[in-house]
Amino acid sequence: MSEVNPATRKNVVVREVMNSPVITGFEEETIENIAQRMSDCKISSVIIMNGQKPTGIVTEHDIITKVVTKNEAPSEVQVKEIMSSPLLTISDGKTVIEATKFMRNMNIKKLGVVDEEKLMGVLSITDIVSVIPEIYAIITEKSRIIANESSVKTAHLANICDSCDQWFDDLHIVDGKYLCHDCKMETTSELVHE
Repeated sequence: MSEVNPATRKNVVVREVMNSPVITGFEEETIENIAQRMSDCKISSVIIMNGQKPTGIVTEHDIITKVVTKNEAPSEVQVKEIMSSPLLTISDGKTVIEATKFMRNMNIKKLGVVDEEKLMGVLSITDIVSVIPEIYAIITEKSRIIANESSVKTAHLANICDSCDQWFDDLHIVDGKYLCHDCKMETTSELVHE
């Protein structure tokens, strides 16, 4: 994801957060092959293709509920028997907030990401969670602008360092400013040398 001051951004778009390249499989493959691919690539889903067109998705949950719990042999079950189809997709230019609403409405945890019908990536709930701090900072800044308040008053609420404008889990108060560990160390050493 690009390093941009969240206060200057309007939103976070799907292409910045999605996983790419996409790991794919085919309808005639066995679940054993797909599960091995998931394990090798350390992923929890595989997009199923028919030529260049995405037709569905197989997730760890599908394998557990439709193969393992039914005591089926993964080497004998084909992907087309258990895949979720059709693959629900979203444009790579949509905002993460739009994607989140769509996923919630459809009760799904993963989306295919497309650019003019070409599969570009996959977006998961985990990907969205990873950018919550940036989204929170954007919302906080928009609220500040609407309320016509000073940025200094709200920056610490978004965990933004007052010196380097980056997001951090923990900030330290030094001379009334909220600083990350590195900026705190720089400020402390400057005070010692004065």
